[in-house]
Amino acid sequence: MKQKVLCGADIIARDGFDFKGKCGLITNQTGVLRDLTSTIDLLKGLCDLTVLFAPEHGVRGDKQAGTDVASYVDDATNLPVYSLYCEDTTEAQKALSTLDTVIFDIQDVGARFYTYQYTMTDTMIFCKNHGIKFIVLDRPNPLGGITAEGTILNREFSSFVGRFPTPTRSALTIGEFASMMNETENINCDLAVIKMDGWTRELYYDDTDLVFIQPSPNIPTVDTVFSYIGTCIFEGTNLSEGRGTTKPFEIIGAPWLDSKKIIEKLGNQNGVLLRECSFTPTFSDYKDTFCHGIQLHITDRSLFSPFEVGIRLSDTIRKTHDEFEINPFITELLGTDEILKPDFDVEAFINREAEKVKEWQAYSKKWYMY
Repeated sequence: MKQKVLCGADIIARDGFDFKGKCGLITNQTGVLRDLTSTIDLLKGLCDLTVLFAPEHGVRGDKQAGTDVASYVDDATNLPVYSLYCEDTTEAQKALSTLDTVIFDIQDVGARFYTYQYTMTDTMIFCKNHGIKFIVLDRPNPLGGITAEGTILNREFSSFVGRFPTPTRSALTIGEFASMMNETENINCDLAVIKMDGWTRELYYDDTDLVFIQPSPNIPTVDTVFSYIGTCIFEGTNLSEGRGTTKPFEIIGAPWLDSKKIIEKLGNQNGVLLRECSFTPTFSDYKDTFCHGIQLHITDRSLFSPFEVGIRLSDTIRKTHDEFEINPFITELLGTDEILKPDFDVEAFINREAEKVKEWQAYSKKWYMY
């Protein structure tokens, strides 16, 4: 039996909400009710919704990673859309400054390097400085709310793919994250989080009765979200992370990779089987080039530690292939430069960071809402 869950948007559809003044909405294709009615359409009937704001990938989720999102008028609603993911957000800030309330409704994935949460916190800071109410319509963490893992970001490596000293996998919902950052980062905006009904921390997204809408073009399934925690780090290397295939982040590879040797050296890890595969990306790294790859087949999510698998894979490939290269972007993804050090010890690194994550998670429970 799937667990019935009402997200924040469903709660205001059921109970109503006293929205104040002119309202703006930060959303994308995941901002829907249980019956897939758009939150945009819901709010048009509940408040004075005057403007939409786009995160990375756009309001309709059609833009690839890293692509600037231009401002435009939304065909479906005739509302202006201003980008919060572009070099110059002047237009968006002007539109924000006219509002009394900003509402955020986007499905997050619980990964530190996913940009939606920083679009949210940046806007929270703006709202604090301009006396604007900020409301988060909460949604599940697809990875559940029990397990945190990875590294704790060193502020020296803060960026838009990792801004705060949080774990790679936080085990927080987007609403809990907003509440925690509002206090710990001294944002102190006028924040309200509309809680879900029915979600509990042990639930993965597909344990609920909610439809999974891919939150970005290269996160098509819940299993992809799990793998993403570990394989996204390959964006900081000269391996493909599977973009341009039907299994992004579930496969990695390169033309020169000896998949069989890597799997033999590493062995199957807890909760996941590693399989030799081949692929030819249609875009991104190694576009139109045949690659030898490794596919992650998750067999038990409760045993699978995607970050550990990802970092061990990268370390094994580094020790096996002279062709393997790491670029500076990996420090932003990992939140540390330890992997660049000549004496890098993968097991010591995993254990050391695990202790930091354990301490962080114990502290973060103060902001649990479920």
